[in-house]
Formats: sequence, structure tokens, C-alpha cells
Amino acid sequence: MTDRAARLPSGWTMTWSRPVGWVLNHLVYRTSITGRDNVPSGGPVIFAGNHISFLDGPVMFGASPRPMHILVKQEMFKGFLGRVLRASGQVPVDRSGDRAALLLSKHVLDAGRCVGILPEGSRGSGQATDINNGVAWLALNSGAPVVPVAILGTRTGSEHLDTVPRPGRRFHISFGNALTISRNPGETGRASMDRAGMEIRAALAGHVQDAIQHSGQPLPHADFPHEFHSSSRDAGRSPLRKVQ
Repeated sequence: MTDRAARLPSGWTMTWSRPVGWVLNHLVYRTSITGRDNVPSGGPVIFAGNHISFLDGPVMFGASPRPMHILVKQEMFKGFLGRVLRASGQVPVDRSGDRAALLLSKHVLDAGRCVGILPEGSRGSGQATDINNGVAWLALNSGAPVVPVAILGTRTGSEHLDTVPRPGRRFHISFGNALTISRNPGETGRASMDRAGMEIRAALAGHVQDAIQHSGQPLPHADFPHEFHSSSRDAGRSPLRKVQ
């Protein structure tokens, strides 16, 4: 076990950052939140959200009824932003291959805390048609329930992947029913991982569509070429897909 996998982020790190998330959701932007009652009030929880904008993690963090440690690509942990991310208890992930980040996340869950992950691997259309295996590995090895999270409005229409939404835009965050994943008797590790991944993908994709229907807020244009190719290529390279 590496030193990084053994060190849990301090619990107090999220105390100051929770109000920052509230300000982002309710003062900078107008965020409607549904399904908070679906989040278990105690014990470990994995939050799995769709990914359309770099704001998805902070918005999910601020909307959740419970604090969480979010897996964030390590390229973001530089300069002032990097210090803020570390100080708020977020977990850096090396996208070239990083089992240590998953082991640390499992230790966080074993301690009864919550982990947030955007399992599509990179910003895209947000339909959750393809996810990495990291979330399945965490669910199987920790026993923590997975709560699908639909994130809408952080990018709209044909906006570029790096677009910063103007203040006052309406976002919608919806927490779905918790999903518990377990291994079936006699099932191989690979079969368990594949099945768990499909179940989580189906739950997240279905919840995103339900949230669109109930909120009236669509995803970015799915046929925007830059989005589609970037999402497909980057998801295929995600190191979390390789976890067995």
C-alpha cells in the first residue's frame, strides 16, 4: 500500500468548503435540487454523476446533503486551485494509471464517508452511455451503495467544453435511488465487474433521462462533434477502466 493510499483526507477539510458549494449553487447560479431524501443519512455512499462541465464536481458537492471527497484529475492540483482542492479534501487521480486513488477512496468509504466520482471519465454529452470501471470496483469492494446523480445546465446547447456559464444560469441536480451492488455466488471477478458496471451505467443513464423529463432541462447537443469524439476517446483511455 502506498503512503498516498494510506492517508485519509482530514474530515475537517470539508467544513469550510460546504458553504462555498452552497454559495456557488444558490448565489452565483440558480440550482434546483431534487432527490436529497434518496441519499442514505449514514454510512459510506458513492455518488456517481454524469459529466458535461468542469463545474459538475463542485455543483454536485454543494448540492449533496452529505459532504464527499471527489476524485479529480491530478492536472487540476496545481497552483492556487490545487491548494484549494487539497484543502477541501478532494482526491487527485493520475489518468495514466492510478490504483492508489481507488485504494484511498475505498479507505474513505471504509471510514463511513462519501466519495464522488464522474465515471464517464471526461466531459462529454452527459448521457452516461459509457462509464469507467472504477465506480464498479469501488462498489464491489466497499459494499457502499451507489447514488446516481443527474447534473444538468452546467453546459448547454453547443457550448464548448471549457465554457464558463454566466452567473444566474439555472442548474438542476437530481439524486436518484441508491443502488447496492454485490458479487453473485460463483461469479468471477471479471464477470462481477462487468455486470456491476452495466448496472451502474443503466441506473445513471436512466436517471439522467428521468431528470431531463421532469426538469425540462436538456443535455448539451449530443451531435456536437467535439464533445462526442473527446468523450469516447478519453473514456477509453481512462486508467480506472483497467482496474480488475
